[in-house]
Amino acid sequence: MGGVEERGFLRGSDRTGQECAAGSAPRPACLAAVPRGALSAPPAMPHFTVVPVEDKPRAEYDSVEGLSWVDYREPAAAPAPGDSYDTVSSDGHGNHKENSPFLNSSEAGKGGDYYDRNLALFEEELDIRPKVSSLLGKLVNYTNLTQGVKEHEEAESTDGSKKKVSKSPSMGTLMGVYLPCMQNIFGVILFLRLTWMVGMAGVLQSFLIVLLCCCCTMLTTISMSAIATNGVVPAGGSYFMISRSLGPEFGGAVGLCFYLGTTFAGAMYILGAIEILLTYIVPQAAIFHPSDAHDASSAMLNNMRVYGTVFLILMAVVVFVGVKYVNKFASLFLACVVISILSIYAGAIKSIFDPPEFPICMLGNRTLSRDQFDVCAKTVVKDNMTVASKLWELFCHSTNLTTEHCDEYFLMNNVSEIAGIPGAASGILIDNLWSNYLEKGEILERAHQPSVDVAGQKNNLHLYVLSDITTSFMVLVGIFFPSVTGIMAGSNRSGDLKDAQKSIPVGTILAIVTTSLVYFSCVLLFGACIEGVVLRDKFGDAVNRNLVVGTLSWPSPWVIVIGSFFSTCGAGLQSLTGAPRLLQAIAKDNIIPFLWIFGHGKANGEPTWALLLTALIAELGILIASLDMVAPILSMFFLMCYLFVNLACAVQTLLRTPNWRPRFKYYHWALSFLGMSICLALMFISSWYYALVAMLIAGMIYKYIEYQGPQLLVLLKLDEDLHVKYPRLLTFASQLKAGKGLTIIGSVIQGNFLETYGEAQAAEQTIKNMMEIEKVKGFCQVVVANKVREGIAHLIQSCGLGGMKHNTVVLGWPYGWRQSEDPRSWKTFIGTVRCTTAAHLALLVPKNVSFYPSNHERYNEGNIDVWWIVHDGGMLMLLPFLLKQHKVWRKCKMRIFTVAQMDDNSIQMKKDLATFLYQLRIEAEVEVVEMHNSDISAYTYERTLMMEQRSQMLRQMRLTKTEREREAQLVKDRHSIARLESLYSDEEDEADPVPENIQMTWTKEKCDAEKRNRGSAVGSFRDLITIKPGWEIVNQSNVRRMHTAVKLNEVIVNRSHDARLVLLNMPGPPKNTDGDENYMEFLEVLTEGLERVLLVRGGGREVITIYS
Repeated sequence: MGGVEERGFLRGSDRTGQECAAGSAPRPACLAAVPRGALSAPPAMPHFTVVPVEDKPRAEYDSVEGLSWVDYREPAAAPAPGDSYDTVSSDGHGNHKENSPFLNSSEAGKGGDYYDRNLALFEEELDIRPKVSSLLGKLVNYTNLTQGVKEHEEAESTDGSKKKVSKSPSMGTLMGVYLPCMQNIFGVILFLRLTWMVGMAGVLQSFLIVLLCCCCTMLTTISMSAIATNGVVPAGGSYFMISRSLGPEFGGAVGLCFYLGTTFAGAMYILGAIEILLTYIVPQAAIFHPSDAHDASSAMLNNMRVYGTVFLILMAVVVFVGVKYVNKFASLFLACVVISILSIYAGAIKSIFDPPEFPICMLGNRTLSRDQFDVCAKTVVKDNMTVASKLWELFCHSTNLTTEHCDEYFLMNNVSEIAGIPGAASGILIDNLWSNYLEKGEILERAHQPSVDVAGQKNNLHLYVLSDITTSFMVLVGIFFPSVTGIMAGSNRSGDLKDAQKSIPVGTILAIVTTSLVYFSCVLLFGACIEGVVLRDKFGDAVNRNLVVGTLSWPSPWVIVIGSFFSTCGAGLQSLTGAPRLLQAIAKDNIIPFLWIFGHGKANGEPTWALLLTALIAELGILIASLDMVAPILSMFFLMCYLFVNLACAVQTLLRTPNWRPRFKYYHWALSFLGMSICLALMFISSWYYALVAMLIAGMIYKYIEYQGPQLLVLLKLDEDLHVKYPRLLTFASQLKAGKGLTIIGSVIQGNFLETYGEAQAAEQTIKNMMEIEKVKGFCQVVVANKVREGIAHLIQSCGLGGMKHNTVVLGWPYGWRQSEDPRSWKTFIGTVRCTTAAHLALLVPKNVSFYPSNHERYNEGNIDVWWIVHDGGMLMLLPFLLKQHKVWRKCKMRIFTVAQMDDNSIQMKKDLATFLYQLRIEAEVEVVEMHNSDISAYTYERTLMMEQRSQMLRQMRLTKTEREREAQLVKDRHSIARLESLYSDEEDEADPVPENIQMTWTKEKCDAEKRNRGSAVGSFRDLITIKPGWEIVNQSNVRRMHTAVKLNEVIVNRSHDARLVLLNMPGPPKNTDGDENYMEFLEVLTEGLERVLLVRGGGREVITIYS
């Protein structure tokens, strides 16, 4: 590359000689035509500004307040041969990867043609900071299988050597979200408790209960939809979606509440299955039998505990051995639910013209338990004789028709039979509109049935249908709420969805609407078709131990009994399948360290330990043994889960959190707040003590995981009077944080701590006062150190505590570094850049910070321009979003520019970038700038030559100064000869100190050699004045870098000269310190002609993603 381009440049010089004299040739070409001798003497050096590479007039952006113009009126020298410029290694450990930082061993022979001259400044780090074009291609082709799949199943074959080919997600809204949500929402409560709830609460209050619960889940679903559209939905279920979007503290709290709720739901489903089995299918299978009539409930509870434990063990074994079979049978379980519900509607329609025969035996207005007698009469006619019926025997304890031992209520009241299912046309709905709550042990009575109100014998109470628990509106809310949970089933399949952002909101909302309509219609149908005392009969004692909802169904009660049993078993299996995976995902995130053991499992990723813990927790629910006692517990956990989801969404919106940018157009923070309020109200309505316990658990989880967001460390420079030199750095920091979060302000005072302690205290007070003025929340830390660079390194390493550790450093630009002979300022700057890179921290360098707006200014228009050259974590995208939260920048528009090379498809890049920004939920104007691989211009060569001449000249000047000081030191102490090796020492030199007890012996030869060294050094400085610059001696790697800086600057100034702020990728710093000054020069060239520039260097980790 070098030879060809030099020849092209020389030809251009010959051609333009006469044009320059006439004033028609462009400025770079005229520079090339200047005789070389004219550049050798320092006074002849002109004042240069950045000139475009192409032949365009400069006037349109030369007027930007003359900012950052370059003054080259100092003498310059030729560069040292072999001057290398290596950038910091991408791993932050300073490892040299190769001799030439831009060529590997296989490509070294390609010469200059290999280099991408337009990105030479960023070349070495392209492996970890890729070009935008390559990054966009990967992100746009993203499938959500990549995130979270490994957390659940190791995609490896049995030998572990070959990875399975993952199928692309293909499920749509119907199969992927709608039907799974329907299956999870419909469950045991619908079949076992909804009729009882309607009987106790009445139709109107039942409507209210269903409305409250469904509104709660609907509002939570809207919040979930906002989360689902807040970036690409990762695979791994609702926990991954929430934690990646809302942060670890909300994600962990929601995740654990959801886990505990799902685990207790598994216990509830198992108890429901056992209740169906022992009450309606095979009552003979009971192990424990009541010793007397009043011991029936305790015997039933013991049966539930034994059978529940057996069922739990069997289900856990099934999940452990073959979880894939559970998923295969999911459609069968869903079919059972659908068929059962359809049979209810069919039975309700049939009851209009042909109600089923289920007579109820009433004694007065009291309901009798029908399973203990056959004939509903006091006497029966047998062989033409009136004899005592079974009912008479039970109440009078005699087969004779004697009344001396009879129950008084039995004698005074008539026995009658009424229809248990009068049908929809009977008008029974009027009687069932109002509530009829009962105390525990109270007899079920029919309100309008004639009766004589006398006391009966207590030992005959078992003959009546009794209320087994005290009921109230609050109790029924707690029992019913589990029947509306299951709204997260769709998000649990996020990895299988073709378009999760669309399917999750649409499918879940449709499922809730469908299930809500089913619940409302069932409440209405039950109230219109079934007698009130039958509705209040929880276990169907009045209808001969039939499932109450089954008595209404068509063609047979067994349709619902069998269907509900299998669907309940299936729901229990799915709960035991999902809960351990949820716990495994939480454990693998390591947000709660003591759960780490549950992140491990079998070789194929099955969560063995998590399954064991889930089974143990579910066993606690089964030992409670009552469906009505377990339901409020899981209601608490689900309500707490939904409360956290709504709270998080509302808080994120109100605080304008950077990673909260949902696209769901029907979302509003007020809906989340309303949903949170309903969740809180339902918790305390159903059980205030359970609510307090659940809130305490969730609050402890939240505080345990709590993690503060991104923090800034602002490094301030103080002047001689200990005043802040650039207070606008604090202004910028306050605007970046928008008044939220904490900021650490650090500064370094050079000296001895014992001697300068007072100065440090005064400096700290000065900074605190300035922080109050600029309204910066945080604290400051002033460090005293012998060297400024060491003090800054200490601040970077040690500032902050725990969650308050900073992850971004704000550093001021070293103004006037060219004019100063003292290299400490720019050496400190570059050392700080290296420290932040090694510490994997992001770095922000505001240039021309004095031109940045104050907090009292307002930009009513203008642009914030982002020049995205390479991708290093997305900090460039996040910063404009943060700034626009502040009132100063709020009305500015965001424009994103990226650079396309010759081999890039710029049209496709623009489409990909627009898609990427859509996934990031960022509104910005997109533009792709094409940079052609043009020849390196004469101006670039001249600029590089003068940079190298100036660099070498300053080295020689420092050398002569050092020599003079050394000579004086030699006169003072002849033993200091050991210091001769430090040729470029300054106050910041990091060489090892020389021990004072070194003994040196002077000889005539050593004295002569020392004189020769000093003479050669001075001679080389004299040669500096008469050096003849030639293009042959210009370091070609520096030419390439200068070409990158000039070309990029040309494009940036052309497009963004009127921008309010320009954000730009900061190239990597040099590792070889000989190239430090060149690096500073490249940054100056890159940012010339721009009023406000923010150089950004990412910390190597993603700060803004398509997930959050």
